[in-house]
Amino acid sequence: MATMERPKTMSDLPAQHASSPATKAEERARFFNSGNAFNIKLPDVPNAVFADEPKRALDPATPTGFINCDASAQMQCAFAATSPFLLARYARINAGEQLSETPKASGVVHYVIEGTGTTQMGAETIAWKPGDVFVAPGGIEMTHAAADAAAVLWVCGNEPQLNFENLEAPTEGNAPTNLVHYTQAEIDNQIDHIYSFPRDPKEPGLALVFSSDKQQDGRNVLPTLTLAMNTLLAGAVQRPHRHNSVAVSLVIQGDKCFSKIDGVQKDWAPWATTITPPVSVHSHHNEGDERAMFLIVQDGGLFYHARAMGFEFVED
Repeated sequence: MATMERPKTMSDLPAQHASSPATKAEERARFFNSGNAFNIKLPDVPNAVFADEPKRALDPATPTGFINCDASAQMQCAFAATSPFLLARYARINAGEQLSETPKASGVVHYVIEGTGTTQMGAETIAWKPGDVFVAPGGIEMTHAAADAAAVLWVCGNEPQLNFENLEAPTEGNAPTNLVHYTQAEIDNQIDHIYSFPRDPKEPGLALVFSSDKQQDGRNVLPTLTLAMNTLLAGAVQRPHRHNSVAVSLVIQGDKCFSKIDGVQKDWAPWATTITPPVSVHSHHNEGDERAMFLIVQDGGLFYHARAMGFEFVED
């Protein structure tokens, strides 16, 4: 009978079992050590751009449904994910049709790319148009209906966060947000308002940050998610910086715009979804003639709560 070779170091040990378990509960125990417990190697969050997905969503031949921005294969996730805790999707709703969703998420952000329509959730119904943003709680069915022309929405929520912990979505009345609607007219009004103030050069950029009555104290839209409309004047550069949160962004407006991620240029594409990996040194550049706009969802609430956002400017 062959004998197994003894591991040379404790780092080479596999998971250890109880030597003589007396109960099922004891039998389930596993043991690691300081040599093998902290050497988990996971693939990096990709520095990706999803440009084909919006093209499909905007194609008249595409049927009503969702199109995921899925990087789960690159990250070795067992569930659809754009980043470890976020999933971005495009929703196409053809003229006169409906699309329902019951997100397994704490809540979901929506941006209206094109078309007009309504979203009905319980007793509430909102009417939306291009440029509107709305946030809805997870765990409750909502139905999006397009009017007499096709509509395309960008959708981003924290489904991967709940899937990672095998959690269910909140129940009705227990969600961290209600249905919240930010109209395009009010977004423009609020951006114009902050542009009317002198800018502190120490600020990381000029962005409108969204919140709600339930999340006002945390300045987020969800306990774990921050949402901002970032803007960049023609010819401007948002100086290099980094932070521990991932940023998943929707390019809304910006010709001749690009980002630099750890020194690598990443060009923007119309309505593309981009990933800025955590801790990467990144900057945003507008070499066009109009103000750039991009909607950013970050898992920043996780890091604010952990006191570990790690934001800092980085010199070139």
